[in-house]
Amino acid sequence: MTDSPTSHTFQVDLRGLVDLLSHHLYSSPRVYLRELLQNAVDANTARQRATPGAPATITVRTGDVLTVTDTGIGLTEADVHRFLATIGRSSKRTAGGGIDGAGIDADRGDFIGQFGIGLLACFVVADEITVLSRSATDPAAPAVEWRGHADGRYTIRTLPASAVPEPGTTVRLVPRADNAEWTEPGRVVSLARHYGALLPYRVTVVDARGETHRIDETPPWDRPHASPLARREALTAHCRDLFDFTPLDTIELDLPAAGLRGVAYVLPTAVVPGRHAGHRVHLKGMLLTDQAPELLPEWAFFVRCVIDTTSLRPTASREALYEDGTLSAVRDALGERIRDWLTGLAARDPALLHRFIDVHHLAVKALARYDDELLRIVLPWLPFETTDGQVTLEVFTRTHATVLVTRSVEEFRQVAPIASAVGMGVVNGGYTYDRDLVHRLPEIRPGTAVADLDPLTVTAHLDTVDPAAELRAAAFLTVARETVGAHDCDVVLRDFQPVTAPVLLIDNREARHERTRSGLAADSDGLWADILGSLRQETPPAQLVLNHLNPLVRQAVTITERGLAVTTAEALYGQALLLSRRPLRASENALLTRAFTGLLTHAMHHPGTAAPGFEPRKDM
Repeated sequence: MTDSPTSHTFQVDLRGLVDLLSHHLYSSPRVYLRELLQNAVDANTARQRATPGAPATITVRTGDVLTVTDTGIGLTEADVHRFLATIGRSSKRTAGGGIDGAGIDADRGDFIGQFGIGLLACFVVADEITVLSRSATDPAAPAVEWRGHADGRYTIRTLPASAVPEPGTTVRLVPRADNAEWTEPGRVVSLARHYGALLPYRVTVVDARGETHRIDETPPWDRPHASPLARREALTAHCRDLFDFTPLDTIELDLPAAGLRGVAYVLPTAVVPGRHAGHRVHLKGMLLTDQAPELLPEWAFFVRCVIDTTSLRPTASREALYEDGTLSAVRDALGERIRDWLTGLAARDPALLHRFIDVHHLAVKALARYDDELLRIVLPWLPFETTDGQVTLEVFTRTHATVLVTRSVEEFRQVAPIASAVGMGVVNGGYTYDRDLVHRLPEIRPGTAVADLDPLTVTAHLDTVDPAAELRAAAFLTVARETVGAHDCDVVLRDFQPVTAPVLLIDNREARHERTRSGLAADSDGLWADILGSLRQETPPAQLVLNHLNPLVRQAVTITERGLAVTTAEALYGQALLLSRRPLRASENALLTRAFTGLLTHAMHHPGTAAPGFEPRKDM
């Protein structure tokens, strides 16, 4: 036989638990005032439910002792034992009855706090908390005093009703010296405005000199205004006060099903995609966080929001939003509201739409990739880098029946000057979203042909050189092909515009990847070299196209001295690399240095011979 198991209760180091919650759950000591205001708001809410029309105020007094007094529901001695002396038990989520005995759990959504640990935040700035309270639901009950210490001790005693003349609760803190800055009068006023500006009850801060500061104010979206223009000006002023910028426009947000009201301010300057601005989220008037990027879809990085909601859930520290189905639905609904604003600009205010796209075209492109309706509306306004300059696709397609799009910025820079000269219509698809949008163009504009540009296609548009001229250049071209061939590049001679372009490097991404793979394989050994070798792909080599119309090239192809021909070929290849603006490999940097040194050495040893293409200044 075995002994029956015995039941035990966890032993809790209360001092350690208090330290953990009060010093590590919250991000900053400043949250102590938010927790005190929050408890006061919930107490007032409970009393309003029990006795509609009862006083509902919150008063914060600063000085050697900081006090927060509310005219709320108050606590009985039994309530104090149940709630203040038990960490984690909240009167706002107690089934079957709460601090007013009216079944608060059924309507706990009316309350801000839910976790029963908020009062512990006060231990960040004080070693002792005193709570004086008198119940509004039991006028005959005595007042009660609860005194808690940071080491986990507490005392409770009852007081005559005269000690607390009116129902409600007062919390007193004696600040510790090391955190006294958080209870200075100016800091308390600032924190109270930061957290409690939108609270539904009258909140005042009284300093040691008796000066009173009114904290609460009506949200700008709920204030009566004489006209739409006055409302817009009020919201703009609110944005300047809160975020220190004048918005490009304001978008009012109203989701009754989620108990959400607020406004989105459109940023007047461009921001980096993916770097989301923080949004201010108030929960039943109390500021929850001013850093809530998860409130909006990722593409909506061009706005900053201020909202007040009753439905979103906070985390235990009440400094962030809890990710759940409600938050997901709210995020989608707010995204739809911002999208509607954007699509409506085309009809309502085309000039504003133009200014918005000038600043935030990247955000619009991100959204338009997956939204046919939006793409149709904003397409005439979206700018793209093309061989015709920075123009819209609407303008570009008027002169180019076939739109060619590059896969990278480097490819576009290689072919743009030549393609423009021969009348080819090429769009730079190397920027974020651009290639996807260009390929969707036929859906929006039927009859338009779109294709990825094969760089070798450009060669087909270049004129062949007269056979006699190519024969005269054969010796130089042979040396050039041997020299440049070491870099997986062929050399051809063509006539093309503009004359000022001596060379053109025709390359593609696959060929560059193959050269990179080949270089890594050559520098590796063993298993890694075998793996890289198995990835080899057959790709056409790059082409160095020499422009026979260019005076420098015409003179270069007449060089017969092999050493100078090698140096000249390397110099022309190096110039083509620089014109492509792509990052150079170590071997290519070495080639440029070698070519420059070779030409300089030749010029120094042959002072009477000008370098290829050199023409002395007439005024010398």
